[in-house]
Amino acid sequence: MVRNQANNRDTIGALAKAAGVGVETVRYYQRRGLLPEPARPPGEVRRYGEADVKRLRFIRSAQAAGFTLNEIDELIALDASDDRARARELAQARVASIDEKIAELKEARDALSGLANACASGKRGPCPILKAFDRS
Repeated sequence: MVRNQANNRDTIGALAKAAGVGVETVRYYQRRGLLPEPARPPGEVRRYGEADVKRLRFIRSAQAAGFTLNEIDELIALDASDDRARARELAQARVASIDEKIAELKEARDALSGLANACASGKRGPCPILKAFDRS
């Protein structure tokens, strides 16, 4: 992506492409303060460098891990302050949330599996799957 790191030579489109996002996503993150907006020299376009790609990929990875944009903003600030304890707190809270979601998904899987087995074993009457979801 970056042809000349020192000069931040790439456009917003190249930045977005390198990180696998759309230009509007980059602009949104800039409005939220998650990604700095480089200065625009008179008569030229803004240029981005490898640090911008790295930040954008960090944001996307953190989102994929389930962090909110507010939490990501805090993580970015924590990186600058080297507050490992708070970063660990945020990660542990995220793990707890994921564990909760896994438990919910397992419960839903088990319930659906039971319905599928009941449907397969019955020969007459409405399918238990359809009946379970018809709450009218």
